[in-house]
Order: sequence, then C-alpha cells, then structure tokens
Amino acid sequence: MTKVGLFGIGLDTYWAQFDGLLDNLKTYQEQIKSKIEGFGVEVADAGMVDNPVKAREAADYLKSQDVEIVFLYVSTYALSSTVLPVAQKLKVPVLILNLQPVAELDYEAFNKLGDRGKMTGVWLEHCQACSVPEIASVFNRSGIQYDFVTGYLQDEEAWREIEAWTEAARVASAMRNNRLGVLGHYYCGMLDVYTDMTKQSAVFGTHIELLEMCELKKYRDAVTDAEVQSKIQEFHNAFDVASECETYEIERAARTSLALDKLVKNRNLGSMAYYYEGESGNDYENIVTSVIAGNTLLTGKNIPVAGECEVKNAQAMKIMAEFGAGGSFSEFYLMDFKDDVVMLGHDGPAHFAIAEGRVRLVPLPIYHGKPGKGLSIQMTVKHGSVTLLSVVEGKDGLFLLVAEGESVPGPVLEIGNTNSRYRFSIGAKRFINEWSKQGPAHHCAIGVGHIADKIGKLGQILGIEVVKIC
Repeated sequence: MTKVGLFGIGLDTYWAQFDGLLDNLKTYQEQIKSKIEGFGVEVADAGMVDNPVKAREAADYLKSQDVEIVFLYVSTYALSSTVLPVAQKLKVPVLILNLQPVAELDYEAFNKLGDRGKMTGVWLEHCQACSVPEIASVFNRSGIQYDFVTGYLQDEEAWREIEAWTEAARVASAMRNNRLGVLGHYYCGMLDVYTDMTKQSAVFGTHIELLEMCELKKYRDAVTDAEVQSKIQEFHNAFDVASECETYEIERAARTSLALDKLVKNRNLGSMAYYYEGESGNDYENIVTSVIAGNTLLTGKNIPVAGECEVKNAQAMKIMAEFGAGGSFSEFYLMDFKDDVVMLGHDGPAHFAIAEGRVRLVPLPIYHGKPGKGLSIQMTVKHGSVTLLSVVEGKDGLFLLVAEGESVPGPVLEIGNTNSRYRFSIGAKRFINEWSKQGPAHHCAIGVGHIADKIGKLGQILGIEVVKIC
C-alpha cells in the first residue's frame, strides 16, 4: 500500500493560554487522517508539531516511513520554523492543507461569547489561512516543492483534490516499481519513437527488462492443445470473434497469447513494448504476426503493451492504466474538418476494457507497413470524456503532454483497427498544431475520463513538466 505522510502544525505558546484548543485541533487532524486513509493509502501520522524540536522528531519519523508525499495540516497559526526542517529532510512534495473546521463561522454566536479570551481561542481554531503566506514565502526561498488545498473539513471539492494527490502518489509508486519489457527492436527509421531508456528509468524509476524472441518461442513451443482451447474460449469471452477468422489463425494467435502470458509472468512484467520483423517465413515472424489478440488481453488487464517498440508510449499507457483510465495505443489517423474531429487509432493492441460496446477480433489480409497477416482488433473508445497522454523526450529531458477531449459518435474506418473520433475544445486544427509543436512521438495513450489534473499532480511528484494543450 502506498504510504503518505501527515503532520499538523501549531504554536505551543497557545495551549496553556486557551483551554481545549489543542484537543480540538488534534480531533480535526484525526478526522483528516481517517478521511485520507479512506482513499486506500497508509498514513504515517507524525502528530502535532508545535516547536522546532518536535519538527526535527517529525522529520526523522516521516523520513523513516519513506512516504511518497506529505500532507501538512495547518491547524492554527504556526511558526514557519516548525515546518522547514520537516520539508528539508523529506525532499518529497508537501501538500499544505489549509482546511478550516467550517465553511463559515457563526459570527452571531461567536460575538455573544462575551469573553474576549475565549473568543480569541475560538478564532485561533479557525485561523488556518494565517500561516499560509508565511509557509509559502519560506518554501519559495528554500526551493521546496509544495502546493495548497484550501477549503474546510466538509468541503467535497477539497477532498477530491486530496484524493487526486493520493492517486498521483500511488501511480508514482507503481511506475517506480514497474518492470517494462522490451521485446525485439524499434521500427527502423521511426526516429521519433527512439528513446533514452536510462532517462526513462531515472525519471520514472521503472526497471527495463530486455527480452529475447527465442524466450518467447520457447514458451510457445511448450503450449499444449488443452491450453490452446482454453485461450480460444478466453478470446470468445473478451471479443466478438468474426466468423471469417480462420481456425488456423485463431489457434496461432492463441498459442502466441499463451506464450506472452508466460513471458509476462516469468519476467514479472507490468508493461511491454515490442516490434520485430525477421526474415520472411521464419518462426519469429510467425510469432510477431500473431501477437495482437494476446497483447490486447494483457492491455485490458492493465499490463499495457505498445507496438512498434514505443517505450515512451508504454510508459504513458501504464500511467493511464494505474489511474484506472485504461490507456489504449493510438496514433493520428485522419481529420474530419466538416465535423471538426480528429481520428486516432492503431492496428496494434488496444485496451478492450474501455471500448464502446464489444470488441471485434477480425482477420487482416495485410498489416500496413509490417510483414505478414493475421488477426487484429476493431474497436472504438467509449463515447464521452477522454484524456490523451504522451511521454515526450525533448532536448531538455522528459515531460508529459496531455489533452482532454471527447470521444464522439460517428463513422469510423472498418479496416480491422482501433479508431475513434475525438473532439477538442480548441478545435481540430488548433489541437493538431499545438499538440505536434510539443514534439511528441506520433503515438499517444488514450484513456477515459478527464484526468489532466491528476496527471499534473503526478508530474509534480516526479519533478517533471506537464504541458496541457486543452
């Protein structure tokens, strides 16, 4: 389970002055802890930090817990000297929770208290905003990465923001613990696809496992007829298998799918990028021309597989999968200027779990730009909100490129490929221009829902830029 940190800040001078103040603030912090735990993360709570000594102790404790991010609850006014030591030692993003107990103070009841000492204590229970500029000032001058969540304890918008941070932390952890397999080699001459795999590991923490076709062949040769029949049944459960699919091609794809399953299991892979050609008629060509169905099953199980050895896009697909958005392999197909949409798709593996209706498994007499023939996937991404994501390698390193749009109904190309129609708020022309100017590869990952905000938070955790087109 992903672990996040939490600590509250206050001023120890107040506690003896205002009876009950500390107890109330601790109660609020416990409510916050419980709510965050409800988002499926483990919370390491360092308690109330109200002086520099406790700040050092909290820093040591949270450091020992190896938290992905830390939530700083501003319970009342507190000195910035109680915050800086923690942030300096942890070196993870700090999310400053500027959460009042209530949306609005009951001013009439407050002013009727009649005791200015008691009134001051109640005010201090609600003066979270007082420390916010001070903390920001010190963090800015210290080069510490932070962000705010402002609201009140029952503020649903604030809690959605906090939940998004926990999701981003979980995805960052998943990427760091992921093993990405690379099978075969790049599509020769596709220069935009080439990437610095050391940089991928440095930024995301991903382990990259270089695989051999002969290992996949070994697993395929060992497949039994009973396993083939079971896999064919899985095909029928997941896909609408077109009647024109030859029995030979279905069995060929089933054997390869079983071999892929074993490769993924034995190498403990969480994603993969592949491409291979080889000499015409050899065993490896037989394998690589029958991978689409099996790779689609893996992708639909959130083990995304990217064709043309697009490592960057395998990373983007994995991010989308970990956010629960799917992440289907796509490239730009054509533009419909009358309907103001851009069509994207691919003849490789798709994410069948985010399809509009049932996915069809169909025969292709030829793969465009690739050797051989075999079975392919015909599907459209579910109609509604979508997010496009590309991991871009620019001249200054990696960054994330994102756009939000809509998958819309309309005619698609019935060519045995995934393809969908997408509409963007800035229009098709401006979208394709602004997206392309960022220099991504011609592939991207498409997921359901609008999650650019979550991807932005992931970028902050990873320490890389996120560019949003729309």
